[in-house]
Amino acid sequence: MAGRLMLVCAPAGFGKSSLAIEFCERLPEQWQSLWLGLSRRDSDPGRFLERLLDGLRQSFPTIGEEALGLLKMRQRHQPFAFEELLDGLLDELGQRLDPAAPLLLVLDDYHLAQGAVLDRCLQFFLNHLPAGMLLLVTSRQRPDWHLARLRLSRLLLELQEQDLRLTTEETQELLASQGASLDGEALRNLLQRSEGWVAGLRLWLLTADEAGSEESVRDLHGAQGLIRDYLLEEVIERQPAEVQSFLYDTACLERFCVELCDAVRESHDSAAILQHLQANQIFLVPLDEHGRWFRYHHLFSDLLRASPALGLSLPLSSLHLRACRWFSGQGVLDEAVEQALRAGQPDVAASLVQNFSEEHLLAEQNVAMLLRWKMDLPDSLLSSTPRLIVLYSWALALACQLDAAEDLASQLVRFLPAPSAVEQQSLLAQWLAVSGVIARGRGDSTRAEEYCTAALATLPIQRFGPRLLCLSTLANLAVVSGDLWRARGLNREALELAQRQGNPLFEAFCHYDRGRVLQARGEVTRALEEVRHGLQCLRELPAQRLYAVRARLTLYEGFLLALRLQPDEAKNRLLAGVAEARGCRDISLLIGYCILASQEGRSGRFAEAFAYLAEAERLMHIWDVPPVYYLAMITLSKCELWLTQGQVELANAWLMRLADTYSGEQAATAPEFHPQLSLHIEIHRAALERRQGQVEAAERRLRALVIRAQSCGGQLLGTFAHVQLTLLLCSTGREREAQQQLLSCLEAAAGGCLLPFHELLAHQPDWLREQLQTAPNTALTEALQLHLPESAEVGQSFAFLGVAESLSTRELAVLRLIALGCSNQEISERLFISLHTVKTHARHINSKLGVERRTQAVARAKSLGLLR
Repeated sequence: MAGRLMLVCAPAGFGKSSLAIEFCERLPEQWQSLWLGLSRRDSDPGRFLERLLDGLRQSFPTIGEEALGLLKMRQRHQPFAFEELLDGLLDELGQRLDPAAPLLLVLDDYHLAQGAVLDRCLQFFLNHLPAGMLLLVTSRQRPDWHLARLRLSRLLLELQEQDLRLTTEETQELLASQGASLDGEALRNLLQRSEGWVAGLRLWLLTADEAGSEESVRDLHGAQGLIRDYLLEEVIERQPAEVQSFLYDTACLERFCVELCDAVRESHDSAAILQHLQANQIFLVPLDEHGRWFRYHHLFSDLLRASPALGLSLPLSSLHLRACRWFSGQGVLDEAVEQALRAGQPDVAASLVQNFSEEHLLAEQNVAMLLRWKMDLPDSLLSSTPRLIVLYSWALALACQLDAAEDLASQLVRFLPAPSAVEQQSLLAQWLAVSGVIARGRGDSTRAEEYCTAALATLPIQRFGPRLLCLSTLANLAVVSGDLWRARGLNREALELAQRQGNPLFEAFCHYDRGRVLQARGEVTRALEEVRHGLQCLRELPAQRLYAVRARLTLYEGFLLALRLQPDEAKNRLLAGVAEARGCRDISLLIGYCILASQEGRSGRFAEAFAYLAEAERLMHIWDVPPVYYLAMITLSKCELWLTQGQVELANAWLMRLADTYSGEQAATAPEFHPQLSLHIEIHRAALERRQGQVEAAERRLRALVIRAQSCGGQLLGTFAHVQLTLLLCSTGREREAQQQLLSCLEAAAGGCLLPFHELLAHQPDWLREQLQTAPNTALTEALQLHLPESAEVGQSFAFLGVAESLSTRELAVLRLIALGCSNQEISERLFISLHTVKTHARHINSKLGVERRTQAVARAKSLGLLR
């Protein structure tokens, strides 16, 4: 309010006027306000200034008498020199205004009056605005004023569409206030389609209220009811005829740019019309930072598409076919296929699909898109050429539709013998590769190993996509069998291949596989670096497109953060990963849902935990995923929750079933996303035996697990076993053995995994604190001390010494490293926290100890007995 201008610029229905009204109602008592609601008639500067003077005279009765007389005598069609008139008015205002009682001038709906002359008039007014006056403008169109200097001088507050969109919480609050309760898929659909547009939500709720049912609320659509009427009256019908025609012609496009619009419309004026839509805030959503690609607001495009006959210059099929040709010419084959299908040309779509390489298909892995195409292409076309058979066999295998993939791949035999030996070898190699991936999905490890190995020996070198998937499958099987060194070697080979090809998606996928093996070896910190390196490979990809590999990396980053006992950061990444995986129909979201359920269970929120697992199981049913992929993972997560709840009998029954399936000589192969499933089952069985008081059985099982983990280098599971054994020894009074066992825990967890210590931190904090004080000082011990609850002794010593505010456990850990002479960067690396967090802790330490420098903080802490 110390500036000159507040500008609120957004499309219709985003609450601009409502916001201005609320702002005026909450003005401080000393402020005055003048509200001018503008119309098209006010585009004449003379009429505008006449209305302005009439308004000002309510607060300053004699102001501008001469100017007002001149304005009333003037003919409307006559131009006049407004600068001279404004100059005198501004001088008079400067004399009358009292900075102690400032005036807010509100110009509402400025877009209705906006024009070149009025813009110049208001620009002059704004440039010479006297002290004690503030201008608030609401508009659908950005005024043509020179605002850079005001912005640089911090005299401008600007709010745009993104600032006025309702957040998720605000949307839910609005729904609750109207008695509408939505959750799950219905709420997600509402949030996605409304895009925070408040008028759309209000009109939609009114429609539901009139219908006396919430069913209409569940089907938000821009071409229905009051929303349709509002958009037609307030937006579309106010546009020139050529703009309306443009809107209807381009509404069939999911995204568009100037060149595409020109190609579809066979014209050259698209750039000017897009500029008009942007300037007038016509529900245009930018899709990149360069201002090239756009789409329409979902509800706005609903309306345009619902009645295309009103404004289409050509049949809809012709528009789609033109778009198909343009995308094909640009090499954007996936969108070209989409447009061909919408044009009703499946033969054109099938021809385009054949231009895809296996590498493109396997790198993108957008299963939802591939399956949608399959539904629209006749079966006769799918099996008409070896190329289509191979491509869709891969698509079905990636979609976990194993029977359909196998049936389609078997049809390659119809094209054998091939015209040449090279083609024949290529076909057989492709069949081996896809059959190996299918066999891994079925849990047939023998055949998967055999097929993938044979495929690698025969695949042409340019078929690097199938080669990488075979290497990934073999590495996954190596983890299942406990041969982590072999898995590591296969990962390295795959990464080198991806880097030679320069494909960021495949390179990121290899980093994902490497991270999983590092995590299995207990090297959680390195695994997190590997995953983030993979995400860095994808930084140039468009954010609005969905990628399975990005979803997997994001999910795995969340999983590793959970292992680092960073639950809030983990949850954010897991939810983001689940959203992207869900969008491209990738079953890796199982990882996200299971880890989210585990986190909620540790926090005692069991209803939320089981809800996550139920949602995962529901999606697997909808996607027709075979139970071998997901059932064991979800069941094991439920067993963990039952154990935490104390439902021992239920956990016991299902753990026995899992053990019968995945243990012994006839054990089933662990699923792809949980290759060490059998070891995790054993960990939970040991926890169950501890709860049942079967101490000797639990100890035997845990010691056996430690040996198994050491034999295969699986330190992560070894750490879980070590910590459980430590807890068992503590609970049975075997103090010396427990101390020795804890040292083994710390050694096994040197890679940065903290989650296994969760139970020890919760149930034996004092004992653990005492042991850590005598243990060698490492990054792991410092990190564990950060998670210990505050010691009663520390709190008492501070109170006794008169220190008003005690140091937290985290601040004490930072202080100890400061005392050792560590730099902020070294502290960040040793405690696994950001540099910013270290600096924040250091400032808090100095403040609480009443000092200014690090050396003073250390000396003060030693005098208080906080440091030895």
